[in-house]
Amino acid sequence: MNVRRHIPTTALAGAVALGLLGLTGCSGSPGPAEPEGENGKLDVVASFYPMQFLAERIGGDHVTVSTLTKPGVEPHDLELKPRQIGELGEADYILYLKGIQPAVDDAVEQAGVKNTVDAATLTTLEEHGTGAGHDHGHEEAGGHHADEEAGADPHIWLDPVKYTEVAKGVGASLAKADPGHAADYRKNTDELVKQLGALHTAYQQGLRNTTTRTFITTHSAFGYLAERYGLEQESISGVDPESEPSPARIKELQDIARKDKVGTVFFETLASDRTAKTLAKDAGLRTDVLDPLEGITERSEGADYTEVMRSNLAALRKALGAK
Repeated sequence: MNVRRHIPTTALAGAVALGLLGLTGCSGSPGPAEPEGENGKLDVVASFYPMQFLAERIGGDHVTVSTLTKPGVEPHDLELKPRQIGELGEADYILYLKGIQPAVDDAVEQAGVKNTVDAATLTTLEEHGTGAGHDHGHEEAGGHHADEEAGADPHIWLDPVKYTEVAKGVGASLAKADPGHAADYRKNTDELVKQLGALHTAYQQGLRNTTTRTFITTHSAFGYLAERYGLEQESISGVDPESEPSPARIKELQDIARKDKVGTVFFETLASDRTAKTLAKDAGLRTDVLDPLEGITERSEGADYTEVMRSNLAALRKALGAK
């Protein structure tokens, strides 16, 4: 004799409802992926300050930005802790500049984050150098440009025009990574591009008429800026601000200073000023700060990229005898 079990109506209704929900979840098309960072914001990791500035200004309220290079740390010699390398793989978006921080280059490659942007691919890299030590120390600098331009200069952020090209690329990549806020990224990019355009105009006009076109600085960071505005950069130590120049290079710089009527030797915020001050003393020259903007510190003349760049312009105008 078969016994028929009676299932309560409420239980049956609940099972049907759960089944329908399951079917809906399987058959419905998924919406756009939402950022997984804090408060639903895009979790962005920047390699050092010039990349951090772009991410913050373009990302605005929709991103949380952290930087691998803390204030006061010389970026060329950065060594990452295991914790930083591990956290890098959890980012939603990575913005770095290949060729300037070997430790970061290696860690980014290991992280394998989908939305990874190398700023060197957003503009054209070039080779710069005056005197010894300008091989830039990195055989593969420049990302996809490395094959045809080994040793290309990575200091693209010091040229407002090239930095503008990078900013546009970053804006487009953020819009792709987080399409729900694409309109805001485009708006923020447009605003930043206008500011960088005004900065470029200020440099063009401010450096148009000068007594000399040559300046001496600690390391070879200002090649793009010099080329953009018709100046000649002479560096003490090449691309590495901590490397020691040869006696021959010091003698050469003294001769250049006399020949080109150079009155100032520039040192910078994150590197030792000892060699620059020694050269200036021996040659009877003044010293001043020209900030390569690799990091904002208490010694920086300004709170952000634009302010420091305008301070650099004022220092160059004074040193070059602008009229």
